Order: sequence, then C-alpha cells, then structure tokens
Amino acid sequence: MADVAYIPGEAGRERRPAVGYAMVIAAALLFALNGTVSKVVLQSGISSLELTQVRATGAFLGFALVLALTRRESLRLTRRELPYLIVFGIAGVALVQWLYFVSIGRLPIGIALLIEYIAPILIAIWAWSVFKEPIRRRIWLALVLAVVGLAVVVEVWSGLTLDGLGVAAALSAAVAYVVYVLMAEHAVKWRDPASLTAYGFLFAALFWALVQPLWRFPTGRLDDSVSLLGHLERFSLPVWLLMLYVVVAGTMVTFLLVAAALRHISATRVGIVAMLEPVAASAVAFVWLGESFGAAQLLGGAVVLAAILLAQTAR
Repeated sequence: MADVAYIPGEAGRERRPAVGYAMVIAAALLFALNGTVSKVVLQSGISSLELTQVRATGAFLGFALVLALTRRESLRLTRRELPYLIVFGIAGVALVQWLYFVSIGRLPIGIALLIEYIAPILIAIWAWSVFKEPIRRRIWLALVLAVVGLAVVVEVWSGLTLDGLGVAAALSAAVAYVVYVLMAEHAVKWRDPASLTAYGFLFAALFWALVQPLWRFPTGRLDDSVSLLGHLERFSLPVWLLMLYVVVAGTMVTFLLVAAALRHISATRVGIVAMLEPVAASAVAFVWLGESFGAAQLLGGAVVLAAILLAQTAR
C-alpha cells in the first residue's frame, strides 16, 4: 500500500504518491512530443522568442479563462505574494521556455534535453547546501559522472562538435528549471497549482511583451502551411495548429501536471520520473525527424542518466 501523508499547513489534503507519479509520467510524454512539434514550428521561420511569447500568452489566457469560469476565487492576489510570483514567472517560467526553444533549435532534441536534465543534480545540491537536507556522499560521484558524461556527449576532445550556443542555452535552461521546480514546490503550499501556473504565465507573458511588443509578432505566418519534416515531410499543417498543440497540450496540460504532482511527491522524485522525457523525446525525434545519436552521444547519455538517478537517490 502506498504511503499516505499530508502536506504541512494544508489539513485534510492527502498526498497520493501514485497519483503524483502518474502526473509526472504523463507530463514527460507530452513534453517529449512537444519538443518535436516545437522544432517544426521553429523551422517555419518563427523565432524562439516569438514561439515563447505565444506559448506564455496563450497559456495564461487559457488558464485565466478556465479559472474565471470555474474557480474565480483562486485568482485572488495579495500584495505580499506579488513579488514572489513575478520572480517565479520570469525566472521560473519565461526563461526556461525560451532557453529550451533556443537549445532544441540548435541541437538534436535528445541531446538538448539530456543536458537540461542535469537539473535534478542541481536540485539535490541546492537542498543539501541551502536547506541542509541530508544527502549521501554519492552526490559528488554523481556530479563527477554528469560532467564526464556531458564531456563525452559534446565530444570535447574534438573541440566541441555540438553548437556552442545551443549547449550554453541547454545548461542555462537546467538552472532555470531548478528555479521553476523549487519555487513551485514552495508555492503550492499556499496557492493551488492552476492559479500558480496561470500567474506564472501571466508574468512571463508580460515580461516578453516588454522585450518584444505584441504588434511586432508576424501574424501573417500563422496561416502558412509547413512541412512536418523528417519522415513526415510530405505532410504539412498550418503553423497556428502546431502552435495550438504547443500552447494547450505542450504547455497548459504539462505545466499543470507538474505543479499538481508536487502536492503528492517531492521535487526530487519529480526530477527522477521526469528523466523519462529525454528518453521519450529522443525516440520521438528519431521516429519523426530521423535524429539519432552517435556512439559517443549514446555512451555519454547513458553516463549522464546514471548520474542523475544516482544524485536523486542521494537525497
């Protein structure tokens, strides 16, 4: 029988680990497909910043509409929580999305996600150094393995065979994802996941609107039909339909699943299960786009995945 616990400060709210794990698995699979769909959109001429802006704005409008119709009281906002939500929206939502799109635009999707998913190791180190959570010495072995594995993935002995900016974006996305998970894990103790996610996307959308005003968006491209590339290149879909998937299934549903899962399992366990994403994304990219790893990438990837799992068990 699964353990049943209660979230501190939220009497009567049961923690159901099985539900949390199911949510993260579903989110990982949807994220995996979203990577390839997003890459098709980026190849259509839409920039990573423009796609990020659409994703954030569309997700906010969707969440706000649903909550306004079903649980309007959850949208109440106090002045005290405003600064936290602004930081969460910019550092934890806006940047992780943009850096993710930059990285998959320049790297094979599987490799980009593999680099980004060193985030669980960073979460474990943060928990140990800041929150003084006990972790085992294996965390340091995991850190060494992750560095060695990534060095093999990028083939440093050949002078970095992968796109340097893509690698830097993926590493930065890992840091941004740590911020998102840790801030969300704290915030769901006093705000429900749906409204938390809605406000995260609101401040992300406002941030990108300041960076690039909405009237500069190339709306004329939305009706363009684009090839699905790779093994599906003979098929095409309109850009707006692909973006709709990115906003709804690849963003609203997935972010809500992750935020809701944090009410049932810890951020560390979310990180472990989320390791499914780079594996599933690699499979989707291989079947759809024909992207594949060389021998070095496969070996290095296996080392990095082992390091992530080892780090997670160290908490």
